[in-house]
Amino acid sequence: MRSLVIFAVCAFVSAQEFDCPDKSGFYADPYQCDLYYKCSKGKAEAKLCPDGLVFADENPNKELCDIPSNVDCADRKELQEPKPGNKGCPRQNGYFKHSDPQACDKFFYCSEGIPNELPCPPGLYFDEETSNCDWKESVQRTCDQITKDVLDDGFSCPDGDTMGPNGRALPHPTFPHPEDCQKFYICRNGVQPQKGSCPSGKVYNEETFMCDEPEKVQGCENYYEGQPTEKNKLPKKA
Repeated sequence: MRSLVIFAVCAFVSAQEFDCPDKSGFYADPYQCDLYYKCSKGKAEAKLCPDGLVFADENPNKELCDIPSNVDCADRKELQEPKPGNKGCPRQNGYFKHSDPQACDKFFYCSEGIPNELPCPPGLYFDEETSNCDWKESVQRTCDQITKDVLDDGFSCPDGDTMGPNGRALPHPTFPHPEDCQKFYICRNGVQPQKGSCPSGKVYNEETFMCDEPEKVQGCENYYEGQPTEKNKLPKKA
């Protein structure tokens, strides 16, 4: 792959040699998918998409760089030298499979080299070719032991759906803390654990999956006994 110095020279030469159409606009380089030209009055100015994005050439009136899965590069196979970002970002921008090969149900969204770890919905795997989550059977990946996220206190989201009071699967189910009536856990998309806490004066009710009055939750009736709460901090009416 060409070095950045060589690329800069080639881009300059290509701009001089690129034959602009009569109509001003933005036109793709014939060989490199993330290189394009701004044509004005027959003169070409070479431009480069942000690393990880490629030029969408459907409309010469629009200057648009997009993720590769949204653009048909056809014979424009070449790309600029990668500029890796933080761990998980092989390029500055885009969607990439997780660095853990067993984490098929997670992926990284990278923006300017900063990775954001995101989960797929339950039962789906990340497909790097389409930059989407898809059914396991449709994705050519082997994950024998899915790596679960575990919080610092050891909690991880249980497998399978969690049914709500109406008999439907909860998209973001919650679970009680084993030792603290006020605290609970949230499983985003059923797989990504987070800590939660009820407001002062309330406790978690695992039957309703909501925060509730202590007297309505068996075993937590006296949780706030002797403790100041927001409720009893309010000034009494005259």
